[in-house]
Amino acid sequence: MERILATLITDSPESLETKFRALEDCRRQDPLARECIVGYHLEGPFLSAEPGYRGAHAPQWMRDPDWEIFASLQDAAQGAIRLVTLAPERAGSAAFIRKAVRSGVRISLGHTNASNDDISAAIGEGATLCTHLGNGCPEMLHRHENVVQRLLARDELTACFIPDGIHLPPQVLRNLVRAKPLGKVILTTDAMAAAGAAPGRFTLGALELEVGADAVVRLPGATHFAGSALTLDRGVANAASWLGITLEEAAKLASSVPAVLLGFPPR
Repeated sequence: MERILATLITDSPESLETKFRALEDCRRQDPLARECIVGYHLEGPFLSAEPGYRGAHAPQWMRDPDWEIFASLQDAAQGAIRLVTLAPERAGSAAFIRKAVRSGVRISLGHTNASNDDISAAIGEGATLCTHLGNGCPEMLHRHENVVQRLLARDELTACFIPDGIHLPPQVLRNLVRAKPLGKVILTTDAMAAAGAAPGRFTLGALELEVGADAVVRLPGATHFAGSALTLDRGVANAASWLGITLEEAAKLASSVPAVLLGFPPR
């Protein structure tokens, strides 16, 4: 049985509370859901609202980290929010990270245009990961001074990559993985409702997204990506092929390694 952190993206606090309560009701009533969904990843609303960096997240709901709002969300989730992605350049991030880490929540940096000082402050307070590194940023960046390079250079942070060949072409994935120390890489699908389904239109939060024959998830009429249709088995197979590692080694990057990082016992 796969274990996942169900990801909720940027929305109003009221809407997020409603969603967490609904998911918790599902987990209480369905043993399969309870076994599969072992916690939550809150990706937003504490992200950069800058165009490009915000991706498909709704900018009107983005805000600086707010502990009272988070505490209300955590209460609705029955304490099961295990991971928060935020942009550390937002005001109050350092204090928020400190409280979150002390409460047992892991902090990942993503959808961000953080400076080196911002990143250092976040790491100093306990941030340990980068969410889908190489994505969540504009297509055009300065060749040297950009947030991908700044995050990639920080050996303290474990980088999370999407091995679908779309978010990161195979050669880019190889280069990024080679730049990280041993044990500082994990894999994710970033998958939404379209994973494993035929091309069509699907929802992600309040968004309606379109998946083409190329399996790329986009906002209708847009060119930038808005999530993934990757299944985990395909992602593991891709990583093994493109990184020149065994299927067993690739599977660990998507299972036991992230489990330990998130405080779960490996299987």
